[in-house]
Amino acid sequence: MSETGYRVLARKYRPTKLADLVGQDALVRTLGNAFSSGRLAHAFLLTGVRGIGKTTTARIIARALNCTGPDGSVTAPVAEPCGECDTCVAIAADRHPDVLEMDAASRTGVDDVREIIESVRYAPGSGRYKVYIIDEVHMLSNNAFNALLKTLEEPPDHVTFIFATTEVRKIPVTVLSRCQRFDLRRVDAEMLAGHLGRIAERESATVAPDALALISRAADGSVRDGLSLLDQAIGDAAGATVEAAAVRDMLGLADRERVFDLAEAVLGGRLPAALDLLGEQYRAGADPVVVLRDMLDLSHWLTRLKVAPDAAGDPGLPEAERVRGAALAERLSVPDLARCWQILLKGLREAQDAPAPLSAVEMVLVRLAHAADLPNPADLVRKLQSQGAPATTQPAAPAAPAPGPTAQMPQDFTTAVALFDANREALLFAHLVHDVHLVRFQPGRIELRVTDNAPGDLAANVAGQLGEWTGERWVVALSNEAGEPTLAERDDEALRQRLEELAHDPLVRQVLDAFPGAQIDPTSAQVRHATDKE
Repeated sequence: MSETGYRVLARKYRPTKLADLVGQDALVRTLGNAFSSGRLAHAFLLTGVRGIGKTTTARIIARALNCTGPDGSVTAPVAEPCGECDTCVAIAADRHPDVLEMDAASRTGVDDVREIIESVRYAPGSGRYKVYIIDEVHMLSNNAFNALLKTLEEPPDHVTFIFATTEVRKIPVTVLSRCQRFDLRRVDAEMLAGHLGRIAERESATVAPDALALISRAADGSVRDGLSLLDQAIGDAAGATVEAAAVRDMLGLADRERVFDLAEAVLGGRLPAALDLLGEQYRAGADPVVVLRDMLDLSHWLTRLKVAPDAAGDPGLPEAERVRGAALAERLSVPDLARCWQILLKGLREAQDAPAPLSAVEMVLVRLAHAADLPNPADLVRKLQSQGAPATTQPAAPAAPAPGPTAQMPQDFTTAVALFDANREALLFAHLVHDVHLVRFQPGRIELRVTDNAPGDLAANVAGQLGEWTGERWVVALSNEAGEPTLAERDDEALRQRLEELAHDPLVRQVLDAFPGAQIDPTSAQVRHATDKE
């Protein structure tokens, strides 16, 4: 069968050297220095979201280890493989006998790993190193991991392991400790849009800037997803300019201005108008669940504008984001926005599982519109007290924090995080629970590793608030060490263990046996967060 000659963009523009990796400057710098100095690990672990370049990076490392140069003069690993020698070409084509790729999703057992263990004893057939690339390594069974440990700790000098995974938390610590870990970061939307724009130019395709912005946002930090969407958009345009409206139709997105219209109608309590706007977007081809997701994204953006108004000054933002966003954020309080976020987040899960998504989204808008009319708890208490209700029912919230220390010095991280909940710092509390790995703690000093979702000023804000509440100086430093699981991950693990205990309880076992197909409802075994009040 003859080939058409066409290669999809995701394959055509796959990086062939470290410098080509988009948005991975730290990885490129560290690996480049390691190759230059000859200080190479015997096992690498590459983590990150799908389509970020883990397997591509693994193949680049394999080429760098084995490259011989165009004239065969290279006799040691190099930071930048030539890409022209027979070895580089064979590895790029996935046909080099000494570079073995294995998909752990389909080969999970100990027998599959035993094949690797047996083969590492033999020297490379034609290359300098035998390289084992194991994709989705977290899918290996516990027995397979255990069988690999000894070889992974003391492999022969001619062997290098490269593991890739999207679920690093599922890999045993014993394996993690034997690997040099690299976290491939999500590519931010602006950088990805620039990358896609350059590729569009090389393809002689004209893509409007706002269309590139939509594609980048939909890719969610994944270069491969961005290239696939760009490929589809260029194909749909059939030689014409790729416009934002066409991309919006392709992705099933709602117009950003219409999302603002919908949010203003709902939060203003104009429910009939809001339902009409949703219906119009649905008839125009927008997915109701995507509309709800866009409103959730807008809720987050408005909250950012509320707590950090300078964000509206970014000239790269669309007009709607800057002007309408700032005006809407000005009219809403932080409690209003937090309540909006919670209702939309819960409603999104309901809509995704509902048999009729449009009806589910309409019900979410109804809840949100009525919740917008409710006073916040502090205002309600003041109103009740002004009407003669006993003051002992609930103390009114003070107009401003009392001067001086208001809390004892926390002696552990959990207690420190609990202060943010007690003082109604909902956003900081959420980031500390979900986006922070504790590295070290002592009263007055905290070392943290943060995820990509954490804001850049998190450390400064945490230190400032703790200092205000305790009357002592706090230092909050960022670290690259792995640290402990997040508080949310810790609770998830506690819940999982609780469910396992319940599943082995004799009485529960009898009930499950008596009703085939029955399951334990996780909410009935929910483990409350350690920072929650008793």
